[in-house]
Amino acid sequence: MAVRTAKATTKADGAFPDASAFGATIAKALEKDPTGAVLLVDLDNLFVVNQQAGHDRGDAVIGAAVKVRKRWADDGWRPGRIGGDEFALFRPGTALETAFLQAEKLRQELDAALVKELPKGPPCTASIGVAAAPRDAKTSSELHRKADLALYAAKEQGADTVALAPGDEMVLKSSYYTSPQLGRLKSLAERQKKKESVLLREALDDLLRKYDRD
Repeated sequence: MAVRTAKATTKADGAFPDASAFGATIAKALEKDPTGAVLLVDLDNLFVVNQQAGHDRGDAVIGAAVKVRKRWADDGWRPGRIGGDEFALFRPGTALETAFLQAEKLRQELDAALVKELPKGPPCTASIGVAAAPRDAKTSSELHRKADLALYAAKEQGADTVALAPGDEMVLKSSYYTSPQLGRLKSLAERQKKKESVLLREALDDLLRKYDRD
């Protein structure tokens, strides 16, 4: 993950709580209401943007992301500055399903804002990990850890996507698909040099677009 420049960290991010204060905010909120969700966001390819387009352009990208984050903070999400090119949002009383849908909306808003700063050159997008209490964790530190695992899963799926924290109760994909289907999927992933999860996501997107037209 890329590292922000000192200029961007000081000017664009200074108004937001750091990781410690953000964690304390979550802990206090969970004492009042045991439900809540964290969205952990990472800007994809920011290091490449800094290297190829220059740090001024990288700072502009971060500034665009900060503006989006501020709008979400005004809408009830509590922001946190995690470090590097990561930031987080927390909202108490938010269930996992709602948080996931909100995360996808946030990803789309960030992508739209970032592309305006990079009409040419390397793309910069957003990956988001989602974790919710009490489904994933009951404490602030554990909730952040699960959100971090979810963010890692989003990166593993090819970035520019939203992912949930892996849970002990997750159902194996073999429960949904037949052995021949899984074998064909594995072969296709090897030929395309893509992860199986990425191919499944593409297929689901195609399916949803098909029925959206009906």
